[in-house]
Order: sequence, then structure tokens, then C-alpha cells
Amino acid sequence: MADRPALDVRTLFISDVHLGTKGCQPDLLLDFLKHCEADTIYLVGDIVDGWRLKSSWFWPQLHNDVVQKLLRKVRKGGRIVYVPGNHDEFLRDYAGSNFGGIEIVEETIHRTADGRSVLVLHGDKFDVVVRHMRWLALLGDQAYDFAIWLSVHISRLRRRLGLPYWSFSAWSKHKVKRAVSFIGAFEDAVAAEARKAGADVVVCGHIHHPVMKTIDGIDYVNTGDWVESCSAVVEHHDGRLELIRWTSLMPARTREDHAETAAVPAAA
Repeated sequence: MADRPALDVRTLFISDVHLGTKGCQPDLLLDFLKHCEADTIYLVGDIVDGWRLKSSWFWPQLHNDVVQKLLRKVRKGGRIVYVPGNHDEFLRDYAGSNFGGIEIVEETIHRTADGRSVLVLHGDKFDVVVRHMRWLALLGDQAYDFAIWLSVHISRLRRRLGLPYWSFSAWSKHKVKRAVSFIGAFEDAVAAEARKAGADVVVCGHIHHPVMKTIDGIDYVNTGDWVESCSAVVEHHDGRLELIRWTSLMPARTREDHAETAAVPAAA
């Protein structure tokens, strides 16, 4: 559509898509990928939700369309680097391999156009709960799904009242004192890892909290997710990094159409 901004960028960073779950918003991601051309795409973990697919299979056509869209970008000459997360950790066994032109790596260093070094990793290794209390992480995953379900219904009510989009799950995460404390500790640990690696910037995902900030001299960048935030990070051709929230760039009519679609539970 002519009223949508077209993005022609050097690099695109996306994480936490969670294909295979009902909370994923593949239609918005497909729309974003349609309007964004990048020389290199980094998939920064949790693109496919292996945890959920293992317990209950859910893979509608739109989820397959996302995979096909990415593969088409490779066939057109684009480069895709996949950095697995904890939900798609099965891919870590294939680090160093190449599948259909997609490179699998544990973590990597990216060099921006203006010469900065960027450490790219998912970030789950800095989450003590995921690493050492997997059962609690799985329980928290179920609670998060409920929060997403509640967000959808609140969003539908707000739309009927003429109010703007608002995510209950994102709001609650930022209001609960423990969650706020965890996010801060996570960000500090990731920034410290980048400093240890000699990087200028770190790009990660995992906590579904899109932000760009400076922590003790390190530029910390979290790509967010495609469940709540529908966000990504791009590197422009001059090396400048920018956080994109796709729903805020979409025309209001399209947002309303999507809210109506999202309010209808996906087929099992």
C-alpha cells in the first residue's frame, strides 16, 4: 500500500516470533517483511516455538507463509543468519550448518556500516530460570499465554470503545516489581557480556521488551517480539540502528482490521 513506509535497510534483526503458538502474529510479520528489504537478516532466536509444538501441534498456513517468505528472501540473494533461542534450542545442535541458505550460529559478531562491532545473541543464557529451573520456565510460559489471551479480549473491548491499542500482558510485565527487577538485571548481564567480548553494541531478544539504551558505555538493543510488540531493529545503510514498532507505522484502518481478526480465536 502506498501509505505504508517502505524500508530499504542494510540489516534487519527479528526475534521471538514464536511460530507454532496462537499468540504469534504472523499476518503482521508478513506485512512487515513485505515492506522491508534487507541485505542481511538476523533471526535472533525463538522464531519457532519448539516447546509448544512438542506438547501440542499448531501450524496454520500463515505460519508456513512466514517461513516461505524468509526462504524467498534467501533465494533472491539475501543473507539470513539464525541464532537459536531457548524455544528453538533444537537448532543449536546444528550450529555451523547451513539449511536452504540459512546459516545457523550460536552467537555472532556483526559489523555495522560505520564500523561498530555488534554482538548478536538470543540472551536466554542470562536467564537463571530458563537455564536451571526449566519446569518453572514452562509454568511461566503457560501464565504468559493466559496474559496474551486476556490482552486480545481487552483489546477488542477497547476498540469497541474507540480507545487505542493497549497490551495487558506488556503492561503487567512492566508493573510487577519482580519482572521489572529481572529485566534490569538481564540487561546489565547482557551488556556486560558485550563488554567482555569487546563489542560496541549488543542485540538480543528473549524477554519481549523492545528497547535501545546505553548501559555503561555499551549500546544495548532488544528487538522485542512478534507476540505483543510487533517490533524489530534495523540498521540503515549509514550504520544507524533504529527500533521499529510496526503497528505504530500501520494505517489506523489496517490496525482495526487486524484487531478484529486477532480477537477471533485461532483454530486448533
